Amino acid sequence: MHPPPDPDSTPHPAPKSTNSTNSTLRLDLESLSGLYRSGTARPSDVAGEVLARIAARGDDHVWITLRPAADLLGDTAELARRWPDPDDRPPLYGVPFAVKDNVDVAGLPTTAACPAYSHVPERGAPLVERLLAAGALLVGKTNLDQFATGLSGTRSPYGACESPLVPGLISGGSSSGSAVAVAADLVSFAIGTDTAGSGRVPAALTGTVGVKPSRGLVSTLGVVPACASLDCPSVFTRSAADGLAVLSVIAAFEPADPWSRALPVPGPVPPSACSLRIGVPREPEFFGDTAAEAAFAEAAERLTGLGHRLVPVDLDPFLAAGRLLYEGPWLAERLAAVGDFVARNPGEVHPVTLKVLSGGGALSAVDAFEGLYRLRALDSETRRAWASMDVLAVPTVPTTFTVAEMLESPIERNAVLGHYTTFTNLLDLAGISVPAGTTTTGRPHGVTFLGPAGSDELLAGLGAAFHGLTGGPAVPVPDTRSTATSGPGVRPSAVHAPEARAVLAVVGAHRSGQPLHGRLTSLGATGLGTALTAPLYRLYALDDGDMPRPGLVRSTSGGVQVEVELYDLSPSALGVLLTQTAPPLGLGTIELADGRAVHGFLCEPYATEQAPDISHHGNWPDYLLSLP
Repeated sequence: MHPPPDPDSTPHPAPKSTNSTNSTLRLDLESLSGLYRSGTARPSDVAGEVLARIAARGDDHVWITLRPAADLLGDTAELARRWPDPDDRPPLYGVPFAVKDNVDVAGLPTTAACPAYSHVPERGAPLVERLLAAGALLVGKTNLDQFATGLSGTRSPYGACESPLVPGLISGGSSSGSAVAVAADLVSFAIGTDTAGSGRVPAALTGTVGVKPSRGLVSTLGVVPACASLDCPSVFTRSAADGLAVLSVIAAFEPADPWSRALPVPGPVPPSACSLRIGVPREPEFFGDTAAEAAFAEAAERLTGLGHRLVPVDLDPFLAAGRLLYEGPWLAERLAAVGDFVARNPGEVHPVTLKVLSGGGALSAVDAFEGLYRLRALDSETRRAWASMDVLAVPTVPTTFTVAEMLESPIERNAVLGHYTTFTNLLDLAGISVPAGTTTTGRPHGVTFLGPAGSDELLAGLGAAFHGLTGGPAVPVPDTRSTATSGPGVRPSAVHAPEARAVLAVVGAHRSGQPLHGRLTSLGATGLGTALTAPLYRLYALDDGDMPRPGLVRSTSGGVQVEVELYDLSPSALGVLLTQTAPPLGLGTIELADGRAVHGFLCEPYATEQAPDISHHGNWPDYLLSLP
């Protein structure tokens, strides 16, 4: 293997400093914003403190390229010159951050943790350019599992990062350095990537929040591909609120990026919706780690305490989809990214990485199509589960390993780490991993919340509320967002203003997991959970061509309560839905069991004369599950 570059010629961290650091300086976005606005601190003060903390840790294998102090301090002077007025500053003014070294930064080497692969790009990735334009301060580029292939953080010639939480514990990968930089309070946030779980596994093992956005929400231009069809930039922070704030800056449709999608850009973290149906594995696997099993059971109890309903879910089709990532044709897709380099330079590649990648060469085009067909079939199976849940909650990792244990069995234990993560991008899900405390054996435990593409904001709200129960920051209390007010534990700045918003009740094809749900997410609708109507309605199964739909009709007698999903959206979005709705359905007013009146889809009575009455099922998903 090619040795790492000579440390004298590479801007690695300075030797351990004897200068003391200011341990009281908090780097979360809210704290920094308050310091800057009050004049208590300047970006140069924060940059100096960051450099001192990095120097105090010595060579902890976090950094591949650390920017020279003069350059970083020069950027702080430029910030002060460009934005002297506190009221005119961009959202990330003076916020220090790091970037995983498979993401391009103009003028800095991109190595992907392979020294021989190193090149210096003239342009940075669009996501990095957006962060710099928002006033963020780039500190340096972080270590990773080579070519973003691995979940352990031990496959790098630059050394293995350890978790700051437990000596000798792996940090997780491939975004190892990014997660540790945040966990060790060296930066406010860090950019990672996530193909198989690289934005979530390190979060769980370092006690940070890992935001895995909807695929295509953040452009992958300027990112060294792992699997181009699945890759996704990710964000590490200390809170869901900070993660969503960073995501709102880097999320944008990029016309030049073939994988970019026009998805709703998340706003501030919302209050957690009430009464979500949260799926949990019916038979969870922890590979013999009874302490982790108990920790997840405790996490499930906390979700119930937040007012959510747990729904046991058969995870088999999800897990089968995940196995395709390393046992199917997507292994060959990794060779499509770096295969030519690997073939020319096998001695420059980490031996474990080389072994993993070599398996892709034997796969054929027939294998690729068979894999795609298999994935499509499994995706169809998972839709049945989504008909009964709004969010899926899983352990981020089923167990943990030390660096020594990982080196003993690097491939087999890597598969264990990815047990609950590898299916996410294959099934086009968004996710967020949040800390869930520690197990009785003192190991960190994390929970990941997953939802369909476009549910990023909903997941962040749930993640923030859950994290608040496990030692995280204060979060907005759960409510329907129509009457949110300030109070103990509520941060007014994080709550959406309720003005000019509408609440929509959906009963059928617009529900999560149903064929028209994408129309809602594309219009920026945010889920508020489920609710029951007043006992005034009947539900019918309409004979409506290729796509079955229910018809909700207000009854003059014999009405029942029907379960609906609630969504927050703008009046203009509501108007668009009205124009998209074909007879016999239309938008009207629906009365809920709690006395509220909301907008909703209602059916004209004439269309139900020959339609089966399915009111006894109570909701559309349960009726669908009853079909042969």
